[in-house]
Amino acid sequence: MASLLKRVKSKMFIFAHRRTLSLLDGEYGSVFKGRSMDFDELRSYVPGDEVRDIDWKATARHGSPLVKRYVAVRRHAVLLVVDSGRNMAAEALSGETKKDVAVYAAGVVGYLACRHGDDVGLVHGNASASRYLPAKGGEEHLERLLREIDSAITLHGQPSGIAGQLDYVLRYLKGRMLIVVVADEFLPDARTRELLRRLRARHEVLWLTVRDADLAPQVEGQATWDSTDVGTGTAIPFLLAADRDIRAAYQNAMVQRADLRAALFRRLGIAEEQAEGSADVVTSVFALLEKHRSGALSSGRRPPRGQRAG
Repeated sequence: MASLLKRVKSKMFIFAHRRTLSLLDGEYGSVFKGRSMDFDELRSYVPGDEVRDIDWKATARHGSPLVKRYVAVRRHAVLLVVDSGRNMAAEALSGETKKDVAVYAAGVVGYLACRHGDDVGLVHGNASASRYLPAKGGEEHLERLLREIDSAITLHGQPSGIAGQLDYVLRYLKGRMLIVVVADEFLPDARTRELLRRLRARHEVLWLTVRDADLAPQVEGQATWDSTDVGTGTAIPFLLAADRDIRAAYQNAMVQRADLRAALFRRLGIAEEQAEGSADVVTSVFALLEKHRSGALSSGRRPPRGQRAG
């Protein structure tokens, strides 16, 4: 079987110029600047120590000043949290399967981490179960993660339920990480919002939404056959999907949902971007990293969808 990581690398050079890839590399590295020290231990204060390093709670308990000691983190942990429910076997807006877009997005982030010597782990699953592959370094391990995602997403699987994967991370994984979520297009409910709020307090969190396809397949502007909602199994007759008023109402509902989702992530302080297909994954990942670094969580200017980033 052909290497999925090789396919990812090939697409990166097809869809982005070398300069863009260099900038993407730099944006990834900047995420960890200022966050590369981990707490080691407490020790007694000595003249010359920074006052800001004093642990005042521990000092009060101990009766004499104690300061925190830190050690440099040489390898960072990146966790890919990927929706592998059957919703991701559906068609994306580009006409590709969402699975292919998700594998590519995970590959781009994972490849950046490998280039910087960081470890990459994976949590994926559906509404019924989650699976965890611990973080390790190297391209061979990344290839295994991509194959795991690729094989897990099928039309016969359980429906998506990303809240289950977020809950798994909170319950079982320790240590601060850069978490990159790749998920189906949906509006987070109250439970998911609370999980995200708690995750954001512990980790760096980025979110990539894979866009839904149009209401029905079209040839020269005309719907030609029935569609099916992969998540629910509900059929959408092409005669309804082709109705101009129904299509307009659907598009309006999708825009409203996207606006609500964007506002929600801004309130949570989480950078969120959308990908219509493979052609704009690199652009979307770059925008995610840039938003996260700058703290500017409102949408900025980006190259048009489907075009090569310059």
